[in-house]
Amino acid sequence: MRSALYGPGGFYVRPGGPGPAGHFRTSVHASGLYAGAVARLLRWVDGELGHPRRLDLVDVGAGRGELLAGVLAALEPEVAARVRPYAVERAERPEGLDPRIQWAAEPPGGVTGLLFANEWLDNVPLDVAQDGRYVLVAADGTESPGDPVEGADLAWLERWWPGGDRAEIGRPRDEAWAAAVAGLERGLAVAVDYAHTRGARPPWGTLTGFRAGREVRPVPDGSCDVTAHVALDACAGPGSVLLTQREALSALGVSGSRPPLALASTDPAAYVRALSSAGEAAELTARGGLGDFGWLVQPVGIRAWRPADAPAPA
Repeated sequence: MRSALYGPGGFYVRPGGPGPAGHFRTSVHASGLYAGAVARLLRWVDGELGHPRRLDLVDVGAGRGELLAGVLAALEPEVAARVRPYAVERAERPEGLDPRIQWAAEPPGGVTGLLFANEWLDNVPLDVAQDGRYVLVAADGTESPGDPVEGADLAWLERWWPGGDRAEIGRPRDEAWAAAVAGLERGLAVAVDYAHTRGARPPWGTLTGFRAGREVRPVPDGSCDVTAHVALDACAGPGSVLLTQREALSALGVSGSRPPLALASTDPAAYVRALSSAGEAAELTARGGLGDFGWLVQPVGIRAWRPADAPAPA
């Protein structure tokens, strides 16, 4: 998985490729409303920090920098002027990216602000276990049983994924998240992803592939994304809050409610814009879709953000 995604010619680092947006649709690509919601969350963090002179915004798994560009555009100029944006991504910096955005291969240290990871952890490589043994995968996707699972991996399974016939050993995701959060001195860390919790682990796992907008067999040859849902509850650190995306975005002003029909008579153009926005919001918060994504919200040196703390939409 590591080689297929991040090795020479890997899916995420191949020069000149279209990036994630060319293969699957994330919340970032679905609507600018998502960046607007992250901007509102950043304003809340800014207030909790006392409006520091430098406000860090770290996007882990930044793709081609689309989320950072959207957040900067959604902020008031006086707030944006204090923001220091970082894109954390293995691929090369894309041409034409806002020069304010710093590009890095690893999360920075000394961060004061918001660390946001949208669909990053599902691409942190992991091992799969079946019937107590590691699953070995050939370059063509053929699987065979490997050595028995033992040590730290076995301990993780016993604690976080007991009783499953097939399981994805999420320990590397726990460690990757802890390492990213360790760079946050004060602020909020948020991970958003396909997720499940201990009481509802999928009995046959979730490992799959994506290519050109379609789900495909997860062949580890660099030709497709190889991904698995995240055990977010295992990643959660002290003071963390687990939410659905529907809960989080609704609190941040993303509503799929249709505009009043009367607006169509008084201001038809505004009605069409509001209707389009409602459709995009509905996609971001839909049950059975993006709205079921998990949000892991972890505070460092401030109180945890909860929907009740959300500011009114600007």
